[in-house]
Amino acid sequence: MSVSPSSAAQAAREAVAGRLRDLRKEAGLTIVELAHRCGWHYSKTSRIENALTGPTATDIRKWCEATRTQDQAQDLVVQSVNAESMYREWRHQIRRGQKQLQESLVQFYRDTELFRVYSSTLVPGLLQTEGYAAAVLRRAARFRDLPIEDSAEAARARVERSRVIHEQGHRFVIVVEESVLRYQMADSDAMAAQLGHLLTAGALPAVSLGIVPMAARERMRWPDETFSVYDDALVSVELVSAEVNVTQPSEIALYLKAFEQLRQLAVYGVKARALILSAIEALG
Repeated sequence: MSVSPSSAAQAAREAVAGRLRDLRKEAGLTIVELAHRCGWHYSKTSRIENALTGPTATDIRKWCEATRTQDQAQDLVVQSVNAESMYREWRHQIRRGQKQLQESLVQFYRDTELFRVYSSTLVPGLLQTEGYAAAVLRRAARFRDLPIEDSAEAARARVERSRVIHEQGHRFVIVVEESVLRYQMADSDAMAAQLGHLLTAGALPAVSLGIVPMAARERMRWPDETFSVYDDALVSVELVSAEVNVTQPSEIALYLKAFEQLRQLAVYGVKARALILSAIEALG
């Protein structure tokens, strides 16, 4: 299983930051005391420990000298150089555009047999139309101060990637909140096309599309963050700042439990189609 470049780069940075923080605490130093010994402002110590700033080789050697752990300095320098290299590569990949990011997941999707997807916010990428995807990707690019010029190409790449739902050897269990049908993320025509596509996709043999009604009473499970489970081996969680990948079996089990409860709240077939048709009619 692969993880997203952003998550891998950040995890590498956080590993270095965690080791440095542990060295400081084991030495019995406060953030201010370590900063004084290193000759910099305490805010720099905080930024390094929170993985907001990558330490230089000189920073690490001063840190280890201050904590009397000079024997660990070289290993930490190598680890930090590798982490920063990953981070720079991720930023370079981002600058290459959203299209490349969409295409990078094609093989991963083809290797996955069982997809479980829950969304409380958007139509899942696997079921997005090109118009809807373009609108969503434009908004995401603006929010992250990234170029929006390739949003249309990225949307086409996302739709192309999603053709996996027509390939044999895959199953898709998808659950969305009814509110997802009502959020107008694109213009009325694009929204109508998107909702119409859900009617078609939901009828595919390999796809189980469930919708949790807004009128569901005494819900056993509140709306959760959007997440996807791939073959019981990886959970991808969408947050504001990043995509988080979960691989710990105990944590995956919790997401599977939550997914099953949400799946049981959903309606399917005729009832699901009725909710989609109602959302289409509301477009006017």
